Amino acid sequence: MQNRIFSGAPSEDFAGYAKAVIDGPTIYVSGTMGQDPQTNAFPEGVADQTRNALASIDAALAKAGASLKNAVACRVYITDGAFLKDVATVLGEVFAEIRPTNTLLICQLPAPGAKVEIEITASTRS
Repeated sequence: MQNRIFSGAPSEDFAGYAKAVIDGPTIYVSGTMGQDPQTNAFPEGVADQTRNALASIDAALAKAGASLKNAVACRVYITDGAFLKDVATVLGEVFAEIRPTNTLLICQLPAPGAKVEIEITASTRS
């Protein structure tokens, strides 16, 4: 059985997607950029954007009865290779004990000011 989690972002409706999909023990969280949750603006620093994205993902996982501790795969998209060290440092702090698989790509992102987007797959299977 599949369940959908929605964050309420307007883009979910006009682009036709869910923040997360629960499929049995697997939770797929859509790509998440790092806006400030209060202002919806992108912080200047990529490390802050990374932390915001991970916090948003963790909130979606919590609605599914999980957390970042359940992450099994992490896909990261950055707009500049110069951001790699700052992003990797934050990921290393968050995932030091978890160790999901990781893919990182350098690409364009669809929102002005966005420097990082993160997508997570998590599992509640023991």
